[in-house]
Amino acid sequence: MRKLYLMRSLISFCFFLLFLSCSDNPSTQHFSSVEIEDLFTDSVSIRALEVMDGSVAFAGTGGVFGAIDLSTEQIRAKQQRYDTLYPEFRAVGHTQSDFFMLSAGRPALLFKTGNQGLMELVYKEDKEGVFYDSMAFWNNSEGLAIGDEMDGCLSLLVTRDGGSSWRKIPCSELPKAIPGEGAFAASNTNIALFEDKAWIGTTEGRIFYSPDKGSTWEVFKTPINSKEPTQGIYSLHFTSENKGIAMGGDYTEPEGKTGNKALTLDGGKTWSLVADGDIPGYTSCVQFVPGSGGNGIMAVSYSGVSYSANMGKQWTKLSEEPFYTLRFVNDSTAYAAGKFRISRLSFK
Repeated sequence: MRKLYLMRSLISFCFFLLFLSCSDNPSTQHFSSVEIEDLFTDSVSIRALEVMDGSVAFAGTGGVFGAIDLSTEQIRAKQQRYDTLYPEFRAVGHTQSDFFMLSAGRPALLFKTGNQGLMELVYKEDKEGVFYDSMAFWNNSEGLAIGDEMDGCLSLLVTRDGGSSWRKIPCSELPKAIPGEGAFAASNTNIALFEDKAWIGTTEGRIFYSPDKGSTWEVFKTPINSKEPTQGIYSLHFTSENKGIAMGGDYTEPEGKTGNKALTLDGGKTWSLVADGDIPGYTSCVQFVPGSGGNGIMAVSYSGVSYSANMGKQWTKLSEEPFYTLRFVNDSTAYAAGKFRISRLSFK
C-alpha cells in the first residue's frame, strides 16, 4: 500500500510540474496575414520610430519630427532647423521625460526635449567623416549613440545624466575598428540593449558587446556577409540576455538570401545562420514579437514584411508593402515607417 501511495503521489507531482511548465511557456502567435493602415503621409523618409508612453514618436528627413497619439491617432509634426540646415534624422531615443533625435552626417546634431515643447541642442560634432547611425537608452539616466569609424574606432557617445550631456568615448577605451567600419543608419536598430548589456551590429558583420552599460567592450564575429561595402548587419534585437537575432544583407541586391540571417543563444559570443538561402532577403529592421517566448520574429524592408514563428528557421511573407523600420506596441500590433508614411500593422 505504501508503494502504491508513493507511486500515485509521484505521478500527481509530475503532472503538477508539467502543468507549471506549460503555463510558464508563452504560446507562439502564428500570424498568416497583416492589415496595414496608413496614419501619416508626407514627403518625408522616416527610419526612426520610438514607442513612448501613449504615443509613437518619429523623426526623419528635412528636419521633420513628431508624434502619433495612440489613443486618438492624432498627428503632431514639426520641423527642426539648425542655422540654415534642416537635418536628416535617422536615430531617436527616449527617457520617461524626454525625447531625443540625432542627425546623420556632418555636423552631427543631438537634440532633446526642451522648455515649452522646443528641442534643445545638447551635443554637436563637426568633424570630417562624422556620421551617427543609432541611439538607445538603458534607463532614464543612461543612454548610448553609435556612429561610423573615426580615428581607428567606432564613434560611441554615452550619457549618464538623462541626456543633458554626452561624452564621446576615446579610442583608447575601445576595441580597434576595421578601417571604414560603421553601422547602417537604416532603422535605428543596430543597437540592441537588454538590462545592463549592449550589442552593436556593424558593416563588417561584427558585434561590439558591452556587459556594463558601455564601460567596457569586446568584439565577436558573425557569419553575416560583409565582403562588400553595402553588406553587413543592418539590424539586431535581443529578447533575453542570451537570445538575439541579427539580419542584414545587401540593399543593392535585395533578393540575396544567403549569409544575411543569424541567431545567437549565448549572448552574442557565437552565431549560426538560419534559413540560409530562404526568404527574407535584405532586411533593414528585425524585431522579436512580444509574448512569443522568443519564437516569433518580424522583419521588414522595402521589399515587404516577413514573419517567422520558430526563431527564424522558416519564414512567411505577409506583405509586399515597403517599410524601413518597425516597433511593436503589443503582441499583435506594430507601427512601421518608411518612405512618405507611418502605418499601423495589425497581425492576424
